[in-house]
Amino acid sequence: MNYDEFIRFISFFLDRIFISYAFLLIFSYTVLSIISGIALNYYLKKNSFVDYNVILDSPLAPSVSVLVPAFNEAKTIVDNVESIYTIHYNNFDVIIINDGSTDSTFEELLEAFKLEKVNFAVNAEIPTKEVRGIYKSTLSTYSNLIVVDKENGGKADALNVGINVSNKALFMAIDADSILEPDAVLKLVKPFLERTDRRVIAAGGVVRIANSCVVEKGRIAEVRIPRNILARMQVLEYTRSFLMGRMAWAKLDGLIIISGAMGMFEREIVIQSGGYAHSIGEDMELVVRIRRYMSENREKYKIEYVPDPLCWTEAPVDLKVFGRQRSRWTRGTIETLTDHSKIFLSPRYGAMGILGYPFWFLFEWLAPLVEVLGIIYMIVLFLTDNLSLDFVLITSLFVYTFAVFFSTCAILYEELTFHRYERKMDVFRLWIAALLEPFLLHPISLFFAVKGNVEYLMGNRSWGKMERKGFQHHKNKPKKVDSKN
Repeated sequence: MNYDEFIRFISFFLDRIFISYAFLLIFSYTVLSIISGIALNYYLKKNSFVDYNVILDSPLAPSVSVLVPAFNEAKTIVDNVESIYTIHYNNFDVIIINDGSTDSTFEELLEAFKLEKVNFAVNAEIPTKEVRGIYKSTLSTYSNLIVVDKENGGKADALNVGINVSNKALFMAIDADSILEPDAVLKLVKPFLERTDRRVIAAGGVVRIANSCVVEKGRIAEVRIPRNILARMQVLEYTRSFLMGRMAWAKLDGLIIISGAMGMFEREIVIQSGGYAHSIGEDMELVVRIRRYMSENREKYKIEYVPDPLCWTEAPVDLKVFGRQRSRWTRGTIETLTDHSKIFLSPRYGAMGILGYPFWFLFEWLAPLVEVLGIIYMIVLFLTDNLSLDFVLITSLFVYTFAVFFSTCAILYEELTFHRYERKMDVFRLWIAALLEPFLLHPISLFFAVKGNVEYLMGNRSWGKMERKGFQHHKNKPKKVDSKN
């Protein structure tokens, strides 16, 4: 075989790999979107006449602890606690875990809620950093508020302390900057109450972006499309992910992630599984581990997903913060997949092993790397006169058309279901963002995903500093989150 024949053989081989991968990717996303559409339609019909007041008034409604890890949240922590008390539920308590803050987070809580130190017996079933004290509010309105002051140990450690302190059947973990819908707990609790042949061990819901929304007294008073173009394009990402991705995976019983911004879990199972791991992707890692625990103990279970918009969070609005977030997400995904590699294609773990894990491995971890290699390969072929410009343009147009079509379907799903963006101009602006996203956000996301892979190989396991601008009713001073957390 001479040199030219060797090059043609390699090109033929690589062509088939890249084309097959692209076809499989497009096919997978198309199937997931169809399944999501069917599941959404079923959910809306099933729940259209549900009276959630029955759960609210029922003595059988499970007890819930709302766990909020807080590190250097002095500027917003009081508002965040007050927002939690807008939820509609009876049998719950709120546990704020001050994770060794170096600012006045604890002092703000102490003053605002008239806290006093109490003797509180804690069954430390999960090993954690030292707890310095447990406090309760002396105000009748906040009689079920518990504040834990502890040494800094990171988000996972803070959540483990909250689990130890809680004595409720379920716990809901939320971020300190999350804004819950008033009926969030009611809707997440409902799957745990429904009769089924499988035990519900966790439930997640849709998280939406609150940038530019008007927030009043802990509630979203007016939903608006973000003015910042980076945040606006992330609305598309979140809509695709939550409505067209996780909805389908829940239906297929292959869901392996519940957003760290809001998720509800059965406390007993989490404790038996060892609690949260000290991982940069602790939310995904916990879901995979409790699923492994149930499968390895041959117990029937399921993870439920509620497609209602139940939680609002703030998205990064500048590239530096966005990059840190995406790098961390990539590193967290790699860490979880490598730590639980025995799941891959194992029938023992059901749909998670056969479908969920392989999908995340092939299309969440490897996709950015394959795309970059494909781009480099096409450039080399073009420079060596082995690729025509017409082929490049046709291929690029096809990929762009599919990307816009997929985003358009996500917008359509939102409009036909929950219709949170009531102004037509907002929907139009969102669609314009869909046209621009492949040129603007996607290359940036691709870069930081590859960067995350490199950082993981170099041993980077830090969270990195994050800056938040605050919601519309907050002052325009950024809130910084320390890298230790």
